[in-house]
Order: sequence, then C-alpha cells, then structure tokens
Amino acid sequence: MTPDELSRALSAALTSAVADGSLDLPADAVPASVHVERPRQREHGDWATNVALQLAKKAGVAPRALAEELASRLGATPGVKAVDVAGPGFLNITLDAAAAGELARTIVETGAVYGRTDALADQTINLEYISANPTGPLHIGHTRWAALGDAMVRILRAAGADVTAEYYVNDAGAQMDRFGGSVLARIRGTEVPEGGYRGEYVAELGAKVLAEHPEIVDLPDDDALALARESGYRVQLAEIREVLESFGVHFDVWFSERSLHESGAVEQAVERLREQGHVDDREGAVWLRTTDFSDDKDRVLIRANGEPTYFAADAAYYLSKKDRGFPGKIYLLGADHHGYINRLKAISAAAGDDPERNIEILIGQLVSVEGAKLSKRAGNIVELRDLVEWIGADAVRYSLARYPADTPLELAGEEMLKQSNDNPVFYVQYAHSRTCAVDRNAAERQVRRHHDDGADAFDPALLDHPTEAALIGRLTEFPRIVAQAAELREPHRVARYLEALAADYHKWYGECRVLPYPDEPVEAVHRTRLWLNDAVRQVLANGLDLLGVSAPERM
Repeated sequence: MTPDELSRALSAALTSAVADGSLDLPADAVPASVHVERPRQREHGDWATNVALQLAKKAGVAPRALAEELASRLGATPGVKAVDVAGPGFLNITLDAAAAGELARTIVETGAVYGRTDALADQTINLEYISANPTGPLHIGHTRWAALGDAMVRILRAAGADVTAEYYVNDAGAQMDRFGGSVLARIRGTEVPEGGYRGEYVAELGAKVLAEHPEIVDLPDDDALALARESGYRVQLAEIREVLESFGVHFDVWFSERSLHESGAVEQAVERLREQGHVDDREGAVWLRTTDFSDDKDRVLIRANGEPTYFAADAAYYLSKKDRGFPGKIYLLGADHHGYINRLKAISAAAGDDPERNIEILIGQLVSVEGAKLSKRAGNIVELRDLVEWIGADAVRYSLARYPADTPLELAGEEMLKQSNDNPVFYVQYAHSRTCAVDRNAAERQVRRHHDDGADAFDPALLDHPTEAALIGRLTEFPRIVAQAAELREPHRVARYLEALAADYHKWYGECRVLPYPDEPVEAVHRTRLWLNDAVRQVLANGLDLLGVSAPERM
C-alpha cells in the first residue's frame, strides 16, 4: 500500500462516515486526499495523520472521538494491520507486511520514473543560473551554482514542472571592451590596459585568435580591438560551454545580453514600464520608481548621456522571459548579489506581475575547497576544470548538492576522495554498487526472481524482518522527498534522503541473507529479497540522477 492509496482510504472512511450519518460534516469538507507522514518513532507504526484534529471542530465532536470513528473504519481496510489512536486524536497506522512489501514490486516495475510526481505540473519556470561573464574561465563559485542549478532543474522536472534552463551571457558593456583590449595586448606583446584581464588564459586566447586571424596584426587599432573582442569572446564562451557539459550541466537557452540592445528590447522595455506608470524623467535621466515597491531607492534606466544602465538590461531581460511564456522566473545569484533582490522584485511588480509568485531570487553563499590549488591559467581563482580533474565530477556535484545554498561552505578536498563510509558520496554510490553485486551473484548462483513458468516469485508477506520494514518505509518516502525538494527549491533534501536509504540498506544487508549460503536451498524469501534489493538499486539510481551523479555498478 502506497501513501497515496492510504490517503485515499482515509478519505473514503470519512466519506462513508458522513454518508451513514455517523459524522455530521459537510460533504465538501471531506478532503479528496488526507495527508499522511512517517512517524518520528518507528514503534508508532508506518504512517500517521492528524486529520481528526483538523476536522473535529467542523464536525462538532472531540478530535479523539473522530479519530476513534476513523480507526474503526480504516481497520477493516485490506492491507491495514492496526490503527491506534494516540494523544488528543492522532492516528498511527501499521500496515501488514504484504501490503507494505508490495511497494518493492511497484518500484521495480515503475523503474526510472518512480519518484516522479505531478506536484508542480501547473508550473512553467525559467531557471537562470551561473550566468558568469564570458571574460574568463568558470571558477569554484560558479561550480556551486552549476551543481545546485542543474540539480534543481532535474528535481523540478521530476515534480512535473515545465522547466527551461537558461544561461544569461553578459556580453555587453565596458567589460567586453576591456576583455578585447586584454586579448589584443597579449597578441601585440604590449601592456594589458588598466582594469583589464591578466591571467595566462588571456595569452592562450590571444594565441588562438592570432592563429585564426593572422591579419589582426596589420589592422588599425579600432578594427583590431573589435576582432580581438569578438573572436576572444567566441573562444572563451565555447570553453565555458565545453566545461559545463563535461560537468554534466546542460542549458536549453544561452541568452545574449547584447541581443537586448541590438534588437531595441531595452528601449522598448523602458516604454512598456512607462506605460505602466512607474517611469519618471528627472535630472536629465530616465528613472524607474522602484521605491513604489519597497526598493531602498529609485533606479536609473537611461543615464543623462543617453546610455542605458545594466538595470535597464535587467528590466528588458525580465520582460523577455515574461514574453516568452514563463510565469515563473527563478534567479540563482551569487553571494554578492543581495542588493538585486528588491530591485528585481520591483521590476516584476512594475511589469504588472506578482513579485511573490512570478519571481524567486535565491542567493548562494561562498564556497571553498581545502587543499585546492589556485589556477595557473586564471590567476587567483580555483577553476572548475581543475577541481573536477582533481576530485571528480561526481564527488564535487554531490558534495555541493548536499548543503543548502545559503550555507557558507568549506569542503575538504582530500576527504572527498576517500573511499570510506565517512565520505557521503562514496557511501551512497557504494550502496548502489552493492545492490548490483548482489544481482551478479544471484545470476551466477541461478537465484531467480521468477519461477520457471515465468511467473514472478515475489511474496511480499515474507518481508517481515524489522530492517525490511524500515527499508520499505524509507523507499516509500522517495516521491514525497522529491516533491518537497522541488517545492522548497532544496536539492540537499534528496542527497540526505539517499544517505539515509543507503544506511537502511547496509543494515538490512548485514542482518538478512539476500542469497542463501552455498550449501542451502534457494527459498521463496531469497527470491523475494532480490526484488527488494532491486527496488533499492532503482531508487538510489533515480535519486543520484536527480543530483547529476552517476550510479556505478562496481567500485
């Protein structure tokens, strides 16, 4: 019996009590589904609900009396072993072993889609993350958002949301001129301009630009600068994309800031906001009255010299997302972007959206890795490519995904490489590889999940060991964990769940023989436990995939 099936059984018990007059409750007050959750203490049963406390006042009865009425009706439900009333009216529900164990077959047959729900099926979301300037390589700060952002995309989709992953390429403004000037200086062997970029990677870019465009050495300064900027930008952006793909991060859209300026979208955005009544002309400049929406000061859209500000581009970009059909817009920003929260929400409100519903801004805190070496190519940073080469994509992604985004984080590099139970990613991946080893050993010893006639040999009633009850209960929680992680935008919940599942599996493996000893006959319990082993393997694989981490078959 799944939580959804139990929820519907509780709703049916309420409906029948209303229908026969045992419960004086308006029919429309009976919920279509009743929330159930795992008790904190295992001895309190498999599931618990406080529905009696929620409905007692409407029904005009004491909560405990309503709970006792529900207990008597639910106790007759197939698969329910016992229903106890606790405290002022809580229901603690224990399933019989067969009903609980049936979940193992469900998971195996459902496969890769187990855990997926339609909890967020009504949401269409644009999720923008990383969006690093294309003037240098990705570093450890970007790495955190790469891991979290991609995991969030995967989890939101697993919860039914329609998600577009987007990278905003900051390819406009003075920074690009400084970048082009830096590349050109390396080509010509001259001093890098003030405020320019000095890492060895700029010399590498210069060499590539020169190899592709040897004519650059003979061009006039302005033409040479334009070519160095555009060619260097193209090479650097291609490197960013390549590094991210190698890290398992894929973007559906690479949106160019420059396209906003070239298409006239920035000017159009200013006029659209003016039509909404929130734009003023003051001191020769054009302002958006963001103080109307709790910002600490109004923001300039167009400077007195006629040049648009970065804020104007932010407004145009927001409107672009709206026009492209994204009611939900999630921004994942770095630790130094707290000031963006109010101004972006002000843009949302000025555009006629609900800033509490149509936009979310998540701020990530700084991260460092103990023992990481600074990049020789880029100077005083730790590059993503170096981090992955040293520690490995799986360990980096998992370690970053298992902590809330707003937690300052220092990871121990050498600890992430250890093959021990103290290393969380190893602990979870080893659990998966152990389930695969059980399958291989079963095949070698001719222990099959099916009878010779093809019928499955699964008997869930045999899964009655305490460790099996705990393991099955943990497997049951996976869809709820995924939905919760999606709703709260917290991938770390999936990681922590996988660690708990791995612990339950390792304990079960240690206390229950999945396969018989060589001199013992193959019994029904062995065949049945293979199904439970497979169910654990599937959930571990599904959960690791949500984090963008591999599920190895051997370690």
